[in-house]
Parts: sequence; structure tokens; C-alpha cells
Amino acid sequence: MAKLRKGDSVIVIAGKDKGKQGTVLAVKADRIKVEGINIVTKHQKPNQAAGVEGGIVKQEAFLHISNVAFFNAQTQKADRIAYQVGEDGTKNRVYRSTGEVVATA
Repeated sequence: MAKLRKGDSVIVIAGKDKGKQGTVLAVKADRIKVEGINIVTKHQKPNQAAGVEGGIVKQEAFLHISNVAFFNAQTQKADRIAYQVGEDGTKNRVYRSTGEVVATA
């Protein structure tokens, strides 16, 4: 189960885009798509029925979830996330370093 969700702020910790930050666009199993990270060039065939123009398109590609870490805005560093069950039974994501609750987007 991935602890990262769509809209979370992450930082890349491995690969060609190491050190860059972005927002999660999509999560699929153990892969993640981050805004502005892992840009690939795709040759798009035109499709009149779908209204798609042909040409060379640059777009984000999925990368492995282990290559990114949650970005803690307060410490300006990468951080890990844990789950904590509150007294009222709610399940919250918390930073492992500080124990503070993660603000949901």
C-alpha cells in the first residue's frame, strides 16, 4: 500500500531528476507520476476521431515509488510517513521525524 496520494508534495531521491520537487499527479500500484519530473518524448499519431493532433509530445512518465520521498515543508527535507490511529478512531498520516500530522491537500 502506497502512503503517497495524489496532490502530495514529493522530492526525488534517486535517478536523473534527483533533488527536484513536484506534486503527485497519479499513483498506480508501485509507480508514481510527478508533475515536471521524468519528462519523456512521445511520438503521437494523429487521431481525428479523438481530436488528437500528431507530433512529438513531451509528457511525464511513471517512475518507481521508491525513488521519491514525501517532502516536509516545515523542515524543507525529505521525510517518511507513518500511520497513527487517534483516540476517536481516525487514522492519520504523521511525519516520522516530528510526529506531526500531515496536512492533507
